[in-house]
Amino acid sequence: MTSEGIIKCRRGFRPIAALVAALVALLALTSPASAGEPRTILFIGNSFTQGANSAVLRYRPESVNDLNGEGVGGIPALFARFAEQAGQAWEVSHETRGGSTLGFHLNERREKIDAPWDVVVMQQYSVLDPERPGDPAQTAADAPALAQMFTRANPAVEVYLMAAWTRADQVYRPEGHWYGRPVAAMALDLRRAMDAIDAASAEIDGVIPVGEAWNRAMMRGIADPNPYDGRTFGAIDLWSYDQYHASAEGSYLEALVVFGHVTGIDPRVLGAEEKAAHELGIEPRIAEALQQVAAAQLGMI
Repeated sequence: MTSEGIIKCRRGFRPIAALVAALVALLALTSPASAGEPRTILFIGNSFTQGANSAVLRYRPESVNDLNGEGVGGIPALFARFAEQAGQAWEVSHETRGGSTLGFHLNERREKIDAPWDVVVMQQYSVLDPERPGDPAQTAADAPALAQMFTRANPAVEVYLMAAWTRADQVYRPEGHWYGRPVAAMALDLRRAMDAIDAASAEIDGVIPVGEAWNRAMMRGIADPNPYDGRTFGAIDLWSYDQYHASAEGSYLEALVVFGHVTGIDPRVLGAEEKAAHELGIEPRIAEALQQVAAAQLGMI
C-alpha cells in the first residue's frame, strides 16, 4: 500500500475509533454499578488517602462513610463524586490515619474493616517502611494478610494496592533516601515493589499506578518536576507546600487513576467541567489535562 493509501486508511478509521470510544463509555455507564444495588468500596490508608494539606481533606465528607468519624472526605469523596457524575452507584467508605502503615490497619483497626466489601483499595506508607525507607518486607507481609482477611469475608472481593508518587523531599534533599536520583525513580521503585507483592499474593488483584501518572504529568509538561527551583510558568505543582503530600491537583490525579482503574470508566468522560475540579478551584483545562494523563496511564488512549 502506498503512503497516501495508508494515510487515507487511517483517516477512515477515525470515525470508527470515535464510535468504539462512545460504546465503551456507554457500556461503563450501564454496568452493574450503574443500576440496582450499589457496590461497596473501602479505602484504607494514610494522609495520602486523606488528601492532607489541601482542600481535598475536608471535601464533601458527608458523601462517604468515615469509619473513624473524623470528617475526612479525601480521595474516597472524589471517587464518590466522579461515580455520581458517571451514573455509577457506589457506597464509599474509608478507614484512614495519617502516618500509618498497612500493619496499623491490620493490627489496630481490624474490627472496623473486616467486612464483606466488593472492592478494597489499600495505600501503604509513602516510603513503604518508616524505619527502613524503600524496604518492601513489611508491606509484603501486611498487604497479603489484609487481602486474605477481606477475601475470607467475601471471596469475590477485588483488592488493589496503590503505588504512590515520588516525594520531592526524598529526591531533592540530601537526607532523602532517593536523593540525587531522577524524580521519577521513587515512584518506579514503589511500583516494582507493589508488583512483586501482587504477583506473590493470589488475593491481591492489581496495582493502581498513581505514581506513574504523576511521572507522566511531569513528562508532558503539565506538572513541574522540581518544586525547589520555582515553578515553570503554566505548569501545576502536584505537591503540597511540604513537597511531600499532594496538592489539590495531585490528589485529583490520584483519584482519577483510582476511579478509572476500579470502574473501568475512561476518566475523560468526566470532561473539563467536572464538578469536583470546579469545587476545588482546579482550572478546567488542568482538569481535562489530568483526565487525559490518567486515561493514558491506564491504557485507555
